[in-house]
Amino acid sequence: MAVKRHGKESFMKPCVFTGSAVAIVTPFCGDGVDLEAFDRLIERQIQGGIDAIVVCGTTGEAATLSYNERMALIERCVRTVDRRVPVIAGSGTNSTASSIALSKAAQSAGVDALLTVTPYYNKTSQAGLIEHFNFIADRVSTPIILYNVPSRTGLNIKPETYYELSKHKNIVAAKEANGDISALAQTVKLCGDELTIYSGNDDQITAFMSLGARGVISVLSNIAPMAVHDMVKTYLDGDTAASTELQLKYLDLCNSLFSDVNPIPIKEAMNMMGMEVGSCRLPLAQIQPQAKEKLRRSLFALGMI
Repeated sequence: MAVKRHGKESFMKPCVFTGSAVAIVTPFCGDGVDLEAFDRLIERQIQGGIDAIVVCGTTGEAATLSYNERMALIERCVRTVDRRVPVIAGSGTNSTASSIALSKAAQSAGVDALLTVTPYYNKTSQAGLIEHFNFIADRVSTPIILYNVPSRTGLNIKPETYYELSKHKNIVAAKEANGDISALAQTVKLCGDELTIYSGNDDQITAFMSLGARGVISVLSNIAPMAVHDMVKTYLDGDTAASTELQLKYLDLCNSLFSDVNPIPIKEAMNMMGMEVGSCRLPLAQIQPQAKEKLRRSLFALGMI
């Protein structure tokens, strides 16, 4: 429903989730996706208190999945979750047409929201971003979460661009992973409640929450779902000290999970913990020895191995 707000038409937008969403890994067995292992990971996350699941994102190695593999994972996730928590499907590519096709297919599979990354490699301008995302949003009815991760894409969404995009009724949120707290503050000031913000960095959860973020889309949650959920919940409940304590407790592990290219370390950590998710697909290689030892020490210090 549209209402008048500050002299412009404004839509009462849905909040896809509040809390912690896991950017779930894709388990492999040999050359294929291990759907049975995927089911086990989903159940572990739900039992661990997760608030939503993101399938086929960066951590899910979407870039090396075929179209059929992506759809098999999305459909399996929707079926296994069975509406217990929202399911968010990564559907962004560097082609507007391909992004629309994936978004429509994911929508038909019954997902609750779409995560659409900025175009990478061929990139675009800020004006191009507005056209690209609006073009997609015009062609689906499922809520869209924008995904800004310039360290991976070479392209950054500016606060003023977020403001223009927030005017679209189907663009409801952003996963912000550029690490720029000052830019985040400007985005929140410009967009207000027209754009829900989620942290895309596990080491900045409490900082984002202080500026009004509603949660995090988390890599860390793959191995510590309850801790990440509690980090957000305690902050929202007003116990900022408890939230900060958890943030600092897991800070070293957060850093270790990015001591090599994501998702190499998180899959290594899961294998160390006995979850058997396999390795990453090329071009992602085995974890480097120094990074592996740093990761092992971080897990050991927290009693996780």
